[in-house]
Amino acid sequence: MISMRKSKKCNESLTVMTNIVLPNETNSLKNMFGGELLARMDRAAAISASRHSQSTVVTASVNHVSFKHPIPEGGVVVVEAKVSRAFSTSMEIYCDVWLDNPITKEKIHTNEGIYTFVAVDKQNKPVGIPEVEPETELEKERYDAALRRKELSLILSGRMKAKDSVELKKLFTE
Repeated sequence: MISMRKSKKCNESLTVMTNIVLPNETNSLKNMFGGELLARMDRAAAISASRHSQSTVVTASVNHVSFKHPIPEGGVVVVEAKVSRAFSTSMEIYCDVWLDNPITKEKIHTNEGIYTFVAVDKQNKPVGIPEVEPETELEKERYDAALRRKELSLILSGRMKAKDSVELKKLFTE
């Protein structure tokens, strides 16, 4: 594994994708298919991860997605993706989705999702990536929560014993 451990600001990975919802991307209620939105989020997250790592990246997992508000046909969808935390070769990318009305300037936060990507070389082997320096309060909250989510994921996959968790124990002992 190649080591590359400097640090970058979260904002350096910011990726914003804006599209309109077309009729063939909607369900029978004329709202965007969830799978269509997931694909857009995955693409934005991949670009964000690649910007951060300056490497080829692969999706390791979709950790969480919430659908809070439908996105109608003709709606303008804005997907914002940003690395929230980097580990040695993997990184968590947080995606926020907005329904944007370019006429009234109203923006509705419709969805969010958390993706994990791994940086790889030409032989598909993991490579080292820069750490993340959160700056804003939201970036700091997401940065801290990313370690808890990683520990939980490791426990659920059987790669870590619950008794070895540090961050998750803090939730119940503080």
